[in-house]
Amino acid sequence: MALLNEDFLLTNEPAKKLFHEHAEKMPIIDYHCHLDPKDIYENKNYPNITRIWLNDGNAGDHYKWRLERANGVPEELITGDGDEYQKFLAWAKTINRAIGNPLYEWTHLELKRFFGIDEVFNEKSAPAIWEKANALLQTDAFKPRNLIKNANVKVVCTTDDPASDLHYHKLLKAEEKENGFKVLPAMRPDNLVRINQGNYGEYMDKFSEVSGVDVTDLKSLTKALEQRFTFFASMGGRLSDHGLNTFHYAEASEDEFNAIMAKAREDNQHLTDDEVNKYQTTLLKVLMRLNQKFGWTMQYHINVLRNANGPMFRKLGADTGWDSMGSQAGIAGEMMKLLSSMSEEDGIPKTILYSTNPNDWMELATGMQSFQGDGVQKLQLGCAWWFNDTRDGMHDQLNILAQQSLLPNFVGMLTDSRSFLSYTRHEYFRRVLCNLIGEWVTTGQVPEDYDYLGKIVEDISYNNAHDYFGFFDKD
Repeated sequence: MALLNEDFLLTNEPAKKLFHEHAEKMPIIDYHCHLDPKDIYENKNYPNITRIWLNDGNAGDHYKWRLERANGVPEELITGDGDEYQKFLAWAKTINRAIGNPLYEWTHLELKRFFGIDEVFNEKSAPAIWEKANALLQTDAFKPRNLIKNANVKVVCTTDDPASDLHYHKLLKAEEKENGFKVLPAMRPDNLVRINQGNYGEYMDKFSEVSGVDVTDLKSLTKALEQRFTFFASMGGRLSDHGLNTFHYAEASEDEFNAIMAKAREDNQHLTDDEVNKYQTTLLKVLMRLNQKFGWTMQYHINVLRNANGPMFRKLGADTGWDSMGSQAGIAGEMMKLLSSMSEEDGIPKTILYSTNPNDWMELATGMQSFQGDGVQKLQLGCAWWFNDTRDGMHDQLNILAQQSLLPNFVGMLTDSRSFLSYTRHEYFRRVLCNLIGEWVTTGQVPEDYDYLGKIVEDISYNNAHDYFGFFDKD
């Protein structure tokens, strides 16, 4: 069987019919990614495939970098200043050893869908692929905006600090109709939440300046955040996103919160664990209220072990491949405490819960069902995230969601990527989805009704995200 033939991952006839007649044609809403809006606005051709695929300045694909390190590639050819062709060859050697890893399939899928290159990528084929891909990258079709448009993407949500001026979002908003897609900000207030990391005092000074509010306590912080929500909403923002590597629910009075904030602005390195927990819990409640007030969706990405390799983190910084699945036992239960507390004031916004640890999925899926309501499936189990966005991970997440909630209401896939070539991950997900539903048809668990099942596939692929997030409410 040919690599990535038209039916790859589709192991039964119903799956093939569902994918080719329903999923394949649907547009994409990429509601969580790490693309830089500046790159979208400037719309420059990439000089070569290494720069768009592996390493562009300070940004790159740390999924790939981790595999290269496992294959003994020197750091000079990963994040360093090594020759870009040699970096490309190093990736070819690595991918040749990566069978069974989703990156093997994603890499070939990107070559096939974007570049029309339908051959096995390895050290032998790499020189010709380098020449063909680089020639195509100089054409108009391979400018970032056309890569987005030609992938049938209708919405891209970037990840933006609340102190951002959203300069490039403003410029892109003015050209939205010409582009044919929306680029919207999603607020990521990690620098506010992670009070014990980095220079909190310096960041709060910046946040005060940007918001126009002198932030000194809970009331002023809430006022400043509301100003930023208003501004982000004016730019089309409809989501916030929160990276909770760990979380322990702990209530605090307003006076306690104010004292913790004051201490952190002086010296955040000497906060106790209890103080950090109280601060984060109280701040998350403020953010939940604001998400609900503005009609946004709040995403929680939880249970991650970040920057485990201290020396390399200090040398290269965050998001360079030193993270792994988290292991906080009971973190899902701590999230349920937060939801329970906010349910007392009817303060739960639309919410998506992700975890890198699949051991949390059942607890999250069953727990969230205790807080549904208000005419919409308010809480969702997020798609298989990060280390789990494999065929097996996607299959397991979909199964749990189907068994514990309502799969047809699922808002579907996202790229979580820094690359303009990652939209094929939506195709990959849709194939896994169709194959699972097709299995249910073959075992007699669901009817062989393609109008009914096709509508479910189309909804999960695009329609549910379109309706749930409200990106087009004001159009």
